[in-house]
Amino acid sequence: MYRIAVMGDRDSIYGFAALGLEVFPIFDREEAVRQLHSLTQREYAVIYITEALAAQLPEELERLAERKLPAIIPIPGVLGNTGMGMLNVKRSVEKAVGSDIIFNDGK
Repeated sequence: MYRIAVMGDRDSIYGFAALGLEVFPIFDREEAVRQLHSLTQREYAVIYITEALAAQLPEELERLAERKLPAIIPIPGVLGNTGMGMLNVKRSVEKAVGSDIIFNDGK
């Protein structure tokens, strides 16, 4: 059975434990790279990652984007939304249909 993980700073992710998701507090970039690699080698279908942490791992996330599983989903942290999640949605839609049908802003 597939599992769901949440990675990020402690304050942003511990609420997800109450929902039954597995949380992995991260304290630095090197630990994040190791943990992300470890999670992708196990049975995780979805890995939620705070936007702040995702911003530190662009190369790793780009490499994982080519895989079907796990899906890496950026989420806002306690400091707020950076817009990264919505940008990823826009890119995915553009890739799927060949044009920006959601925002249609020409960017």
